[in-house]
Amino acid sequence: MAAQRAETVAIKKAQPETLVATLYKSLTEEQRKAVVFPFDHPLRSKVDNNWHITDKTVSQFFTADQQAMIREIFVDLHSPQYAEKVMQQVEHDAGKEGFGGSSIALFGEPGKGKFEFVLTGRHVTRRCDGDSVEGAAFGGPIFYGHAAQGFNEKPDHPGNIYWYQALRANEVFKMLDGKQRAMALLGDGREEKGTDTVKLTGRKTGLPGIPVSALSRDQKKEVRKVMADVLAPFREADADEALKLVEANGFDNLHMSFYKNQDIGNDGVWDVWQIEGPAMLWYFRGEPHVHTWVHIREQA
Repeated sequence: MAAQRAETVAIKKAQPETLVATLYKSLTEEQRKAVVFPFDHPLRSKVDNNWHITDKTVSQFFTADQQAMIREIFVDLHSPQYAEKVMQQVEHDAGKEGFGGSSIALFGEPGKGKFEFVLTGRHVTRRCDGDSVEGAAFGGPIFYGHAAQGFNEKPDHPGNIYWYQALRANEVFKMLDGKQRAMALLGDGREEKGTDTVKLTGRKTGLPGIPVSALSRDQKKEVRKVMADVLAPFREADADEALKLVEANGFDNLHMSFYKNQDIGNDGVWDVWQIEGPAMLWYFRGEPHVHTWVHIREQA
């Protein structure tokens, strides 16, 4: 019985990668020329908040069966609890084309070496690599965001599916004493510069904010809970890998920061925050709406 359950889990984890291989085989020569690249192509590592990795949208360039596969790959990269919400966010933020307005690229060839599937659009960059990209959670940097009720959101971000993550991070801030808050609360968050936004430093000290090493046991426990909660939208295998890589670089080497100059409504609920370590960055910018940049690796 246990072996059967393990086999079921393995099949479930492999499903998106299996679909990527099926999608690849279904491509016509014209489609391959437009969306298939060598695995080491520099475009594979790019990330941004609103971009198209190729100029062929899902709804306009792929057959109905291929569109269904692309949609299923994307859905299966997320946890069952959040997959529907995430799809609704992409449909909403993409405009009239919805999810079909996204674009994809395939790097390498599934079944014949390293490969990676990348889907991009407004407020979305996701990857599926079958662990081809060694030592990188999610196969490389990803992006997610949401503008639930217009470009400029209200202080409580009504309808934003990711706002809960800022509220969870603020629970850590509430636990800090005066001296700790002075270390953690800074002025402006980092500037968004595409892929450079998530450039990793490799540094264990001198990062923005308060080092986790300066926190109490209870405070550290809460930071760990926040990390688990912000990973909740993603499939279990990717979330587990991300946490393992963070721990491998030393949990105490993480730094957490909040940014007072971007506080919507001046209500002391910090809309912008980040956790950064030697080889990881989780940057949540909730002003004027949510942008989140994620990059977690084994080494910077």
